[in-house]
Amino acid sequence: MAKRVIRFGSRKSELAVRQTHLVMDAVARAHPELDIELVTMETSGDRNMKPFSEASDKFGIKGLFTQEIEEALRSGAIDVAVHSLKDMPTAVSPDLPLVACPLRGDPRDVLVLPERGRGAWENGPVGCSSARRRLQLAGLFPGVVTAPVRGNVNTRLRKLDAGDFSALVLAAAGLARLGLERRIARYFEINELVPAPGQGILVCQGRAGEDYSYLDSVRDRNTELCGETERAFSAELGGGCTAPVGAFAEIKNDSITITGFCADESGDHLRRGSVCGKTADNVKLAVDLARQLAGRNKE
Repeated sequence: MAKRVIRFGSRKSELAVRQTHLVMDAVARAHPELDIELVTMETSGDRNMKPFSEASDKFGIKGLFTQEIEEALRSGAIDVAVHSLKDMPTAVSPDLPLVACPLRGDPRDVLVLPERGRGAWENGPVGCSSARRRLQLAGLFPGVVTAPVRGNVNTRLRKLDAGDFSALVLAAAGLARLGLERRIARYFEINELVPAPGQGILVCQGRAGEDYSYLDSVRDRNTELCGETERAFSAELGGGCTAPVGAFAEIKNDSITITGFCADESGDHLRRGSVCGKTADNVKLAVDLARQLAGRNKE
């Protein structure tokens, strides 16, 4: 009997492919009766290298990294897609639900310095595109000069080593998955740079009504709850790729702690806060924290 074929969809970048293979390999080990295939594609976000700050639709930016992959899911060209959760729009189409999250990677941001000629990086420019990183970095190092940087991880590292930047701020998980931990000069703790919602989390997206029980072999329920919590915080604040919003959730026993960050577009009013409560109340806790930090009354 022929094996059932499961086609996993991914962006073409080296990091995206490696992340997809993490899921594929785990499924293949648990389900040798399946034939696992990889399908890669280029997305609009890969082709458009303009800084996020120049986008005409700032809250639609995340869809640039998922649109073509979602079209492939709908057409049946692939059976399941693997994304970085932080790249996913907060509003997901009901026909293409998020169906599983593996165990989370390191959620922290890190500082990366050039391989040679390391100097006083605080004098900049430091490459970081998101307002979330830029504003929090300025709070840690007053006077730091930042500049936007786009491209995949290796492209950014080449720009750094060529002298375009004195340092970069990147996600620890991406560097680790590429085997580039040696490039990390400093880990920023959660209370220093609150990560992007979903940072370090991979997510599988599928078609509504289909059987994805084979993903039980990679599913981590606590990671799924943390991702749901962080996205609820971001959604309440209208968070997108350019919005200065950060969130991190951590579960211990039956309690969840949520740390949030937000600012207005001018960057004049930075707010951080945290809340702890029952895991079952995760979404309500996240929404209440978002409203508190935004200065809105609870409804």
